Amino acid sequence: MSSTIRNPILIGMPAAGKSTVGVLLAKQLGVSFVDTDILIQTGQGCLLQEIIAEHGVAGFRAVEENYLLRVPPDCGVVATGGSAVYSQKAMSYLRSLGPVIYLCIGLAALKERLGSLDERGVLRTPGQSIDGLYAERSPLYEKYADITVCTDDVTPDRVVGVLLDQLRLVSG
Repeated sequence: MSSTIRNPILIGMPAAGKSTVGVLLAKQLGVSFVDTDILIQTGQGCLLQEIIAEHGVAGFRAVEENYLLRVPPDCGVVATGGSAVYSQKAMSYLRSLGPVIYLCIGLAALKERLGSLDERGVLRTPGQSIDGLYAERSPLYEKYADITVCTDDVTPDRVVGVLLDQLRLVSG
């Protein structure tokens, strides 16, 4: 990895491209890739939606925070779950590891990409619409972001190119 670019942390709505961009970015930087949703599922032995169904919103947030706080300091690129920003403690920790990158997506593009919220394991309160979730989370993503890159109508490769340029500016 470039000695000046350390541990980019990707945040954003589900379907914004965090996992796809994260894998490509890690490959470009020659570092590891960590997807915290996969860490949670592997560690808990079940799917995110099963954890949400069993433990509820608050219970899932506690489980998620526990895993976020255990991301190692030499983690490489990290793609967080869309709900990571609900934990100020976890976001402060992740921010200490490296720059936080908000992959933003417009509401129309999000609705087009997302599909079923329940099948995807999207954390939300009962009956909460995608519009409500978007309105609730967007300010949190903006609050924690060191860098913001829009993923609407942009290929993942192009997002990575923009990110590499931004990371060099922030790190340089």
